[in-house]
Amino acid sequence: MGRELESRLIAIRRHLHQHPELSNEEFETTKSIRKWLGEEAIEIRQTGLKTGVFADIKGGKPGPTIAIRADIDALPIEEQTGLPFASKVKGVMHACGHDFHTAAVIGAAYLLKEYQPELSGTVRLLFQPAEELGGGAAYVIKDGQIDNVAAIIGLHNKPDLPVGTIGIKEGALMAAVDRFQIVLQGKGSHAAIPQSGNDPIAAGAQLITALQTIVSRNVSPLESAVVSVTRITGGSTWNVIPGEVTLEGTIRTFESAIREEVKQKFHSIVNNIAAAFSQEAVIDWFPGPPALHNHPAITEMARSSALGQSLGVIDPEPSMAGEDFAYYLQHIPGTFAFFGTNGNEDWHHPAFTVDEKAIMKAAYFLSESAKDLLCKHGEW
Repeated sequence: MGRELESRLIAIRRHLHQHPELSNEEFETTKSIRKWLGEEAIEIRQTGLKTGVFADIKGGKPGPTIAIRADIDALPIEEQTGLPFASKVKGVMHACGHDFHTAAVIGAAYLLKEYQPELSGTVRLLFQPAEELGGGAAYVIKDGQIDNVAAIIGLHNKPDLPVGTIGIKEGALMAAVDRFQIVLQGKGSHAAIPQSGNDPIAAGAQLITALQTIVSRNVSPLESAVVSVTRITGGSTWNVIPGEVTLEGTIRTFESAIREEVKQKFHSIVNNIAAAFSQEAVIDWFPGPPALHNHPAITEMARSSALGQSLGVIDPEPSMAGEDFAYYLQHIPGTFAFFGTNGNEDWHHPAFTVDEKAIMKAAYFLSESAKDLLCKHGEW
């Protein structure tokens, strides 16, 4: 089954790569996944969601239900890989490897289906939409797909790790994500007569500098946080001071107390800088996924499973990137791993690629970890 299945999974991954779909628009992806699962008579679950696929492999022996999750959406990026199976959809690309994740979970499903009579419980497959928007997991939870699920496993490709290496770590692995937008409302004027207005560009420049002190002067050097201003919009010509400037960006943290402290300091700095420059500040705050914290016992079982498959297990550095898998971990215990794919560029780059030799290894890791969790349910 090995080589034949590997070829099949590579073909699935390439099909997905050629036909990427954005978050909440994964209609053809959903149809394809349902078809591929149906070819092995895997039971599809009912859902109220427009996209995404959920399925069960019910074992021949009693036991709990554990879940394996893949994300299925792509990004609004124009592909620049030059691959023969590059995206056929202009401006849309699987630049974060969700095609890899989906193929790996389908592979795990096929492997578990072969072993179905021996399973001590049920494996639920979650092919989740809209991870890139940071909220797809919340839709899945609201849809009832993790009701009565005892534990969950997931993984994410890691381009800077070689194929055959897996990063497994208990505790904090990925950061909480918050997005902000600030509109500074001042008073426009002629550029030659600045005293007749209240310049929001000058206020914005001071604000960007001041926001950097949130981390450098309020967060312990032994803790982690990031404040990044990533977009500035204001003005329309060279000789007019605008009446309004917009700034956008993101904040990343690992601990909930620091997340709240940073938010409070952020609002204080914005409002006080605005007042000092006679501006009105309108702040929009968009909370994203919480920090992803892996369950110790389940993580240790996944580590043992990886070692049993001769994978090179490392203790990875936590990532400041966000991952809505964290929402699942607020409800049920689980673990999330980084899986080496030996890529040439990092996530969200137009030339992002994965080494397809990792697909089968990821499928085996997920299927074996699922079996181990079911067998050792009483230990976690």
